Amino acid sequence: MQIDYVALGPELLLTGVICAVLLIDLFLPPERKWLAMPAAFVGVLSTLGFVLFLAGEARSTLDGMFVVDPFSVLFKAVFCVATLIVFVISHDYLQEDDIHQGEYYTLMLCSLLGMLVIASSRDLIPIFVALELISVPAFVLAGLRKKDLKSNEAALKFFLFGVLSTAVMLYGMSLVYGITGTTNLTRIGLVLSAQPVFRSIAVLSVFFIIVGFGFKVSAFPFQWWVPDTYEGSPVPVAAFLSVASKTAGFVGLLQIMYIAFGGLADVWRPFIAIVAVLTMTFGNLVAMQQKHLIRLLAYSSIGQAGYILLPLGVASATDADLNQQAFVAAIVYLLIYAFMETGVFAVAIAAGRRGGGYLVDDYSGLATRSPGLALAMTIFLFSLAGVPPLAGWAAKLFVFLAVIKAGSVWLAVAMAVNTVIALYYYASVVKRMWIDKPATERPKVQIPALLGTAITLTAVIVVIVGIFPDLFGQLATLSTLF
Repeated sequence: MQIDYVALGPELLLTGVICAVLLIDLFLPPERKWLAMPAAFVGVLSTLGFVLFLAGEARSTLDGMFVVDPFSVLFKAVFCVATLIVFVISHDYLQEDDIHQGEYYTLMLCSLLGMLVIASSRDLIPIFVALELISVPAFVLAGLRKKDLKSNEAALKFFLFGVLSTAVMLYGMSLVYGITGTTNLTRIGLVLSAQPVFRSIAVLSVFFIIVGFGFKVSAFPFQWWVPDTYEGSPVPVAAFLSVASKTAGFVGLLQIMYIAFGGLADVWRPFIAIVAVLTMTFGNLVAMQQKHLIRLLAYSSIGQAGYILLPLGVASATDADLNQQAFVAAIVYLLIYAFMETGVFAVAIAAGRRGGGYLVDDYSGLATRSPGLALAMTIFLFSLAGVPPLAGWAAKLFVFLAVIKAGSVWLAVAMAVNTVIALYYYASVVKRMWIDKPATERPKVQIPALLGTAITLTAVIVVIVGIFPDLFGQLATLSTLF
């Protein structure tokens, strides 16, 4: 078996960067350990460059287990960009919170490596290995505030739920291998189509795999770890879990369901549709009751996961055009969600600096202390709510059109109702910032240059994509697996 090292180039380069960051943390004196951040940043930037170099090429290696195609290149680029933004918003936070930078950046890079692998994986084995490479460093990242009991609790809950979901998913994958004799996604699909006798066992394995991925993407009823983990983790880690880690879970889920189990879509489609509606409804209803902003964003991210699941809830075993439109809708939502969610967490970090606090009440009168920060937060929150002309409305429009094309009126109604519910609690935060007065006098917010750059960049992208949604729409159309 020949190995295409060019196809594996981004992963090999990132592995070298991980080793370099480890050596920096090991050998440099304490006053120079800050070099871990620029080394990690440049390394991810170089990896992104290699990924873009592979754009437009079609490569396959490791007997078809690992491929380079428009879909993999797009999401590798998204993962790299999201990680770079998280690095930028982490810089001052880590110094103020006294978190070991070497450990932090090494673990982040290891998790990113798993994300790059899963984007190119077309086989159950590398998908599973990639998911574990994403998850295990994330368990440690959640507990990096070692003296904080909430952080310890967050890491423990995350770990326990993660181990359970991994066991269930692995059992489902083993069943698939047992009945098909292969772990290759395309071959699995061909075998299941040719031998209907395996259909009942295949359906059972699909159920176990969906349960496993349900944890990764925080779908109902597998989302119980999310609010406590997000609140207890360092805020940049919560941003990373909410954006990059969740997107990686969806990337794996989309590949398995559409490539390996596409022929069984009529069986699993209703189940995922129900899960999607329950996920968005639960997330939005509970978010309305939250007093802590990070917990509000945690439940909001659960609701957002429901929207992203909807295209899977209208998949078809026979209609290729519908599948393509649904797949494009999921990709567009994931792309836009990455910038909306990263931006809102960046604002939360800026507003919470030096005793600013993370309670929703702490945002009262923010517009008088930092109009720019309040404006950015308004943009991100209204975009998450789907208010035009911001990017979030385009994301929801793509999904809505796919649902309407499938003739699933009840899903469209559920989506519309949940959009209104979400708008209520997002708008309540906006009201506090612009109308309510703070209970006590608070100092003006000082925003570090790097953090301010990240907020500005993500806000500009959210506005531009909202005005020109085809920027991501065309990109997604060129990057489907159909």
